[in-house]
Amino acid sequence: MFIITGLGNPGHEYENTRHNAGFMVVDELAKKYGILMTKRKFKSLVGEGEILGVKVLLQKPQTYMNLSGTAVQEAVSFYKLPLSRLVVVYDDLDLPLGKIRLRLKGSAGGHRGMGSIISCLGSEEIPRLKIGIGRPAFGDVKDYVLQPFTGAEREILEPTLKLAVEAITVALTEGFNKAMTDFNRGG
Repeated sequence: MFIITGLGNPGHEYENTRHNAGFMVVDELAKKYGILMTKRKFKSLVGEGEILGVKVLLQKPQTYMNLSGTAVQEAVSFYKLPLSRLVVVYDDLDLPLGKIRLRLKGSAGGHRGMGSIISCLGSEEIPRLKIGIGRPAFGDVKDYVLQPFTGAEREILEPTLKLAVEAITVALTEGFNKAMTDFNRGG
């Protein structure tokens, strides 16, 4: 079994914001593989199902971004899973819009949601998939991540979400190293 956790903020006002790219990927996975995201468990909205024969728990923490670690820790502890069976999906300012990057471990890189998870789980060895949102040309980063994607950005984002779903599917069925080889190109 794997836990696929998408990071974001709950509530309608955050629904289509850049900071909710992780939620968007989990929603795409749920849609593609027919997994209903209707249960409330582990301070999260969750759905259980299979991705090409691999059991998964899809998780969208409802704790707000900066406290995501508590929700993830509850799920990992409940299932007694090694951290290698967790994949965290989140937005990344340092990747251009339209790019994805898989990593088996690493620091939070300033991302507070990932920082909360690393702190709660006591390890940086957490597989992750980062969705590029780019940096603002000017202005405050906090304002930027909490703004919705523009129409032009959505046109780039939509195929990126599908690419992320494909990358996660390969990671689950053929291994994370294969997914990194296949999907970590450019950017």
